[in-house]
Amino acid sequence: MEFEVLGSVRLREAVPTGRLRRTLLGVLLANANRVVPSSVLTDAMWGDQRDDRVVRNLHTHVHRLRGVLGEPGRLRSEPEGYLLTVLPGELDAERFEALIEDGIRTSAHDPGRGAELIRKGLAIWRGAPFGGLDVPVLHDEARRLGEQRLLATEELYTAELAAGRHTAVITELTELVARYPLRERLHGLLMTALYRGGQQAGALAAYRTARAVLVEELGQEPGPELRQLERRILTGEPIETARVVAVPAQLPHDVRGFVGREDQLAELDELEPGEIVAVVGEGGVGKTALAVRWAHRARERFPDGQLYVDLRGYGPEEPVPPGDVLAAFLRELGLDNAAIPDDVSERAARLRSLVDGRRLLIVLDNARTVEQVRPLLPGGSSCAVLVTSRDALAGLVAREGAHRIRLGHLSHDEAVALLRELVGPRIEEVVPALTECCARLPLALRLAAETINARPGWDLDDLLTELTTAPLDVLDAGGDEETGLRAVFSWSYRCLPPEARRLFRVFGLRRSREVELHALAGAGYRATRSLFDALLRAHLVEEVAPGRYRLHELLFAYAKDLVEATDERAAPGRLIDRHPTAEVLPLARTAAIRRREKTRTRARLA
Repeated sequence: MEFEVLGSVRLREAVPTGRLRRTLLGVLLANANRVVPSSVLTDAMWGDQRDDRVVRNLHTHVHRLRGVLGEPGRLRSEPEGYLLTVLPGELDAERFEALIEDGIRTSAHDPGRGAELIRKGLAIWRGAPFGGLDVPVLHDEARRLGEQRLLATEELYTAELAAGRHTAVITELTELVARYPLRERLHGLLMTALYRGGQQAGALAAYRTARAVLVEELGQEPGPELRQLERRILTGEPIETARVVAVPAQLPHDVRGFVGREDQLAELDELEPGEIVAVVGEGGVGKTALAVRWAHRARERFPDGQLYVDLRGYGPEEPVPPGDVLAAFLRELGLDNAAIPDDVSERAARLRSLVDGRRLLIVLDNARTVEQVRPLLPGGSSCAVLVTSRDALAGLVAREGAHRIRLGHLSHDEAVALLRELVGPRIEEVVPALTECCARLPLALRLAAETINARPGWDLDDLLTELTTAPLDVLDAGGDEETGLRAVFSWSYRCLPPEARRLFRVFGLRRSREVELHALAGAGYRATRSLFDALLRAHLVEEVAPGRYRLHELLFAYAKDLVEATDERAAPGRLIDRHPTAEVLPLARTAAIRRREKTRTRARLA
């Protein structure tokens, strides 16, 4: 059995009839050998329709697709959705990638044979991936495959030049440069082919054309490799085959249902090569979503690639050591394992050398500390760095001059738009109340939307009641430690010093979500203020006025949850009594001190 997605979606043996069935097969093939949730399939096939007919129609189309497959057991029903089994070599995209990888590897010692293998892989293409299917869930995979094809094309002509076929490929390279004018590597290959074919003037003209396009379209001069190539042509130096440069494309999947953040996206658009931007905010506020959305939008500005890493600064796993990240980046940039130094500082220096002069975007997601970030920073002015963290990263701003963007909760209109995008018209009657129950926190809104979509029979008023009384239980994502709101809050809380944790739990003893510094400070004003500063840096509290602090509804529920979990409600003094210098006083003790002071004052006046 052979499946094809490089062009229109089809089986070699039969072509599924109808757009819906081709969409079903396309999404299953894009996720071959993985369970695809039913909700993903229905979204792809029918968009925002949410009724029982959609589920019945999905079952019908799955049944008919099984008939087309000829082997019904290949398409299995699972509790969460459907799984299509695809054996090795049956999917054309897999064969394409295997041939390209084999061709590139072979080119190192036999460029002629390597070029043949790469051409064989490129010949598999019949058209645009998943051709004719305008389905959002397939866009990223289609884009990834398209980028792989371009990279394979560049590798092909690198091998052809290494095999001495410079004159034979000039026409093909000229057509490719016209079709992809922003690919600097293609311009370099054309210049090399012309120069080695005895056309020095033509090679210099090709450079002027490349420069004009890059300046006009991107507002940037050509990169250092293209400029160096021009200098060597001007001086008549011999030019070997253009160096193979790995172009990473590591950005994760763009989030569905992204709304708002126009001001922050515009601020990121001002990011220039050589700059560092830190997007900071509390857990669940959408820092990663913003960073990934902008990075995808700005890909053309970084033609030498995009590096991405989740530093796991906050989560169930241990943070990723900088040395491990550096090793992964070096491998992605083409360095063999044997060439990667053991020492972290040497790895950092090697990274700076490799990226110098290249227009790269480096996304360092979910950082815990500045120390985790610093070794990963490039040294030159050609790369841009985008960092996300729950910490304010004050050291990165002060020492490295990073530009900080504080990400807050969505506006009311943005929260409403997100719910409408994720749930549809059914939500209209409870939208205003639901946005406030979720504190307009993007993660909470998404979890609420998933709860509604997963339980279509629920009465929405009942959901609102549960969100009001036990929000963290409703928004737990089925106990998912990566996503549940209680777990997400806990990662920030656990990173606090013990004294700051105790101060955070004090909020759980109060009826109001606000507290004033002087109400808790007693004689230890400075020490207590420093603890509040720790909460501010972790984005676990908001300073609404000087010395006045507030939690939003969901963090307030979490503070109460912590007090109940540790049985501190029964003995609130324990929150403070363990503090070594008793700098944070319980409210009752503070009030008693004030009463004694007032009594003494009256006595002196009398």
